[in-house]
Amino acid sequence: MYYGFDVGGTKIEFGAFNENLERVATERVPTPTDDYNMLVDTIAGLVNKYDAQFGVEGKIGLGLPGMEDADDATVLTVNVPAAKGKPLRADLEAKIGRSVKIENDANCFALSEAWDEELKDEPSVMGLILGTGFGGGLVYQGQVFSGRNHVAGEFGHMRLPLDAWLHLGDNAPMLGCGCGKKGCLDSYLSGRGFELLYEHYYGEQKKAIDIINANAQGESKATEHVERFMELLAICFANLFTANDPHVVALGGGLSNFDLIYQEMPKRVPKHLLSVAKCPKIIKAKHGDSGGVRGAAFLNIK
Repeated sequence: MYYGFDVGGTKIEFGAFNENLERVATERVPTPTDDYNMLVDTIAGLVNKYDAQFGVEGKIGLGLPGMEDADDATVLTVNVPAAKGKPLRADLEAKIGRSVKIENDANCFALSEAWDEELKDEPSVMGLILGTGFGGGLVYQGQVFSGRNHVAGEFGHMRLPLDAWLHLGDNAPMLGCGCGKKGCLDSYLSGRGFELLYEHYYGEQKKAIDIINANAQGESKATEHVERFMELLAICFANLFTANDPHVVALGGGLSNFDLIYQEMPKRVPKHLLSVAKCPKIIKAKHGDSGGVRGAAFLNIK
């Protein structure tokens, strides 16, 4: 039995999956954001509850908005302050008497998609999230690749490539990022970035969905903005694809529901790639909000 935990800033979602990777249990509880001992006890309590229910010792994976320090295994996170700087994995392992795997939630998203029935035989899957922020994960041969420092897939903190900056024109905005730097992809390719760019060029705030609807109706500012954004996305995607050369790319996050992306990227990306390269298959993620807990559970699949 595989147990997955998606530990977020407000809730912890638990899922149990059988050997056929079918979900057989679900539970959601509030995240103890300010009490570390209660956080550990809450996760351990769910493990013990479902061990008793299924009569097994489940294999445990956790996804969270952050990562482990590669050297001392303490947790680096903002959204779950109780866990920040704490050896969460070691304390959980001591509490429940078995090994625990922890990964960034974007990596869990990518792994969930990679283990979908239609993709499980693909050699490499890149997951990209176009949500409040922009980030992703890399899965090779069904396993997350997190790198030496556990930051592989943190594409949101790469800077805009030169051709993308030139594409934005003389009035290009230098947008700040939550990491403290400027020019990060997170601030341009996310749903938030989609809105910030519109505000910068047209001097008014609009929700992404309203811009998308206005584009569908042929409103001039919206269509100009969408054209600019699609080319920006293609340039940046092409840089990521050149560096990683994935077989399949699964998009998640709110902006991934903009269906025009799937029509435009295969047409626009190739001209920004090496001449021998072809655009990978780009698909909409199938598992949505359940991807985090699925991927966390599948961290233990070999």
